[in-house]
Amino acid sequence: MLILDNLLLSPLLWIFKEINEAVQKEQAGEAEDVTRSLSELYMKLETGAITEEEFVAAETQLLDRLDTIRERNEGLEEEEEEEEEEEEEEEEEEEDGMPTTDKNRG
Repeated sequence: MLILDNLLLSPLLWIFKEINEAVQKEQAGEAEDVTRSLSELYMKLETGAITEEEFVAAETQLLDRLDTIRERNEGLEEEEEEEEEEEEEEEEEEEDGMPTTDKNRG
């Protein structure tokens, strides 16, 4: 039964990992866009294209957005680490000959 479960779940795990990687790449690109926008904003301030008040308002929005992106990324990294630990525990249990059930984890 365990072999059959592994065969059925392997493609699903691969799909979830691919989706996770795509999301992380997209979020990394989003952070780069915000950083680029901040650089442009600083240039506009230096050249006098915007006022100090406009700069502060736009900078606050961009920095808040960047903080949100970073917090989201940290949450994803923590989830990945937990999933990897669970997978390692399951592999160890399978090597020991113990079935992987919720009763064995508690």
